[in-house]
Parts: sequence; structure tokens; C-alpha cells
Amino acid sequence: MSNAKVWLQKGRKKRLEAGHPWIYSNEIEKLEGEAQPGDLVDVVGQNGRYLATGYYNPKSQITVRVVSYQPLDEMDADFFREKFRACEAHRSRFVPDRDCRLVYGEADFLPGLVVDRFADVLVVQMVTLGMDIRREALVEALVDVFQPKGIYERSDVGVRQLEGLELRTGVLYGECPRIIEIEENGLKLEVDIVEGQKTGYFYDQRENRASIEPLMKGWGARSGIRLESRPADTDTEVTRLVPVNSNGKEVAFPYWDGATVLECFAHTGSFTLHACKYGAKKVTCLDVSEHAIDTARRNVERNGFTDRVEFVAADAFDYLRTQVKGVEERAERSRAGADTSKPISGNGRTWDVVILDPPAFAKTKSAVAGACRGYKDINLHGLKLVNEGGYLVTASCSYHMRPDLFLETIQEAAADAGKLLRLVEWRAAGKDHPQLLGVPEGHYLKFAVFEVRSK
Repeated sequence: MSNAKVWLQKGRKKRLEAGHPWIYSNEIEKLEGEAQPGDLVDVVGQNGRYLATGYYNPKSQITVRVVSYQPLDEMDADFFREKFRACEAHRSRFVPDRDCRLVYGEADFLPGLVVDRFADVLVVQMVTLGMDIRREALVEALVDVFQPKGIYERSDVGVRQLEGLELRTGVLYGECPRIIEIEENGLKLEVDIVEGQKTGYFYDQRENRASIEPLMKGWGARSGIRLESRPADTDTEVTRLVPVNSNGKEVAFPYWDGATVLECFAHTGSFTLHACKYGAKKVTCLDVSEHAIDTARRNVERNGFTDRVEFVAADAFDYLRTQVKGVEERAERSRAGADTSKPISGNGRTWDVVILDPPAFAKTKSAVAGACRGYKDINLHGLKLVNEGGYLVTASCSYHMRPDLFLETIQEAAADAGKLLRLVEWRAAGKDHPQLLGVPEGHYLKFAVFEVRSK
């Protein structure tokens, strides 16, 4: 039995030919034949030439999502096995950690499907009708290819409702403990697959977290600490280099050369863990959620970094503003003729490295203006708290916040803060989140490292 045909309009933009797998309802001229929601349909151009095969949902604005550029009769278990083996081959080649994103929707030619691996458990998210109705074949193929001990579903995102689907969570296969320990870049972290955000953890920043390593050392000289050659043994002439302070006294603290770091929107404390691993002296780990802070604290403990991390449960915007106010009060008090009778707040801390990894501020196109204000505000205050010559690490996961607009917003924040920025690093999502050219929606993550200097 042949598939029904979706005929595309003549005057449409040639997005499909450029590699975009979505076909909107307003691009369709007609449906030839009968197709039930979720069925496969063949997509043809205005001249009747075959272009692709995808699954069909007339209830969604995205009426067809392409799964093949060759004729396809069925998305059965064999279809999914072939796709999953290709996904596994890509991760095996490019991702050193076993724990990673195994399936990334459109970029793995499986629109509407996300699969993350946490130890021996797979967490699956199906956001479209075309995937949802094939869950049995999909689960069968996942078990065959990846051999997990359990598969847990986290299809609890609002986009499912646009497809006419209810939100769903629960065990699909085997045993799925709620808390699972994973490994990233040699660090141990716990993941809550039931209550954690999205599927439980954000793998997309893996390489970005590792990229902060060069920022974590080289700060001892600011405290007057230098390396000095001293005898290793009074009975020999062998010497050793030891850190000494300005008084010539040996410094015993092993992280004397490390940075002071502030991580905002810490979630599970992943940047905090990486900062400690790479030699940070002291890290302030901040999140508004007590649950997140509790998780971050356990992650810090399991990696042996407790003595170098302080935890703050607070709104990041409020916390940064309060610290900036303290900095400004102290600066005013230091000026000649200033009124020193007024008490100053106990705030006003600054750090060598400030890390800002907020949630998406712009989830829709109409929210971009408000998002710009939010990104400017958070970066403006963050910049004011970076020590001279230190670094701002900042990110945006809002697709609608385009890269040029993100950089423009940070530049405006720097101008208002009286800072000069040098862009040291510009990155996107990691290799387990490949980007499909022709699909701008997949290019959502922006990650930048700036050196910060005063004008």
C-alpha cells in the first residue's frame, strides 16, 4: 500500500530542499489519498517530483516532519534499529563519556525524539504524535541496540499539547532508579530522572564546562604569592619550588594559585565541579532552588570539593544587584571627603571568574525584547563583579536570541558597566548535540568567555 501524498505549494520557500525537515500547514497545497494522524506520507513538489517521506499530523502547525529522503513504507523496529546504530556510532566516535545524549531529534533524523543515557538507564522524550504512536517499536529497538537496564519516559513538555497529546512520564522498560550517578569529564554527578529539569541533566554544555580549565589557575600573584627556590633537604643541595607570600612565608594551601569563582543558575553545580577540578581556590555556587542547591551540595561532596565551595540559595538577579550595590558603596566610601559615618552593607564581593548559565529567557519570538532586557541586566551586574582582568563566562539557550543579538546585548551591558571585553572563546552545544545545516532551530546554545577590563 502506497503512502498518501502531500503536495507543496508552488510559491513556498525551498526550506525542505535546503535540509529543513519541517513542513508547515501553510506550505501544503493538498493531500492526495487518505492519511490518518501519525501516518507516513510522501512529500512532492508542485511538479509532482518526490522530495521526502515524513509523518503527518493535521492538528499541528508543523504538519509533516521528514524522516527519510528515500521512499519509506514503515517506521518499524528495524527502521529504529538502523537509526539508533547510526546514533551510537556518532557518539562512540566523538564523545568520550558513555553518559551522553544518544538521540537528538531532527539532527539525528528522528524528529520529535530525544534519548539520554544515564549509566544503564535511558530517558526518552517523545514530543510528537508520529513518535508517540510508535513507542512499542521504538522501545524494542532501544533495548536491542543499547541494552539498557531500564527506560524511563519524560514526555512532560508542553509542546506535546500542540500535537494533541497528553503529558506522560513513567517506566517504559525494566528498572529505573530515580537517582542515578553519571560521569562527565571525570567528575561524578547525580541525576534525578523523575524530578530533574528536562530529562534530568543538560549534556549540551559538556565541552563548554571543560573549556573553563585555563581560567582556573594563574591568580596567585594577585595575592602577592610567588614561587621561590628553597632547599629540599638541609643535607643536600637539591632545591624545590615552593609558593611563598609577601613576607617570605611558605603557603601551605594547595590551591593558592586558583581563581575565585561565582556560578549563577547552578542547577546541579556542574560548572562548580569543573572549576574545582581545574584548581579553583573558592567557588560560590548559587541557585534559586533549594532542591538544586541540595543536589549540587551532594555532587560537590561526592567529588571531594566540600572545603572549597559555599552554597547560596537566592535569586541570581537579586544577589548580583546586592553585591554590586556593596561594591559601589565601598567605592564611594573610599573617595576623599566621603561620609564615613554611615554603615556599609556586608556585601560587595567580587570574583576572578563569574559564570552565568541562565534558563531560556525567550521561549517565543514575542519574548525576545524582554529576554534582551534580562540578558543585559544579568550580564551588566555580572561584569561589575569580575575582578580587573578576570573573566565573564556567559551563555544563552534561547533559540530566539540569535547569536548576533546576544553579542550585541552583552556589548551594551559592557558599555553601561564601563568595561572592555575581549572575546576569548565562542562555542555552541557539544558533539552529542550535532547541528543540522538548514535547521536554525537546532542552533540554540551560545556560550562565550570574555576577558573583562575597565575603561
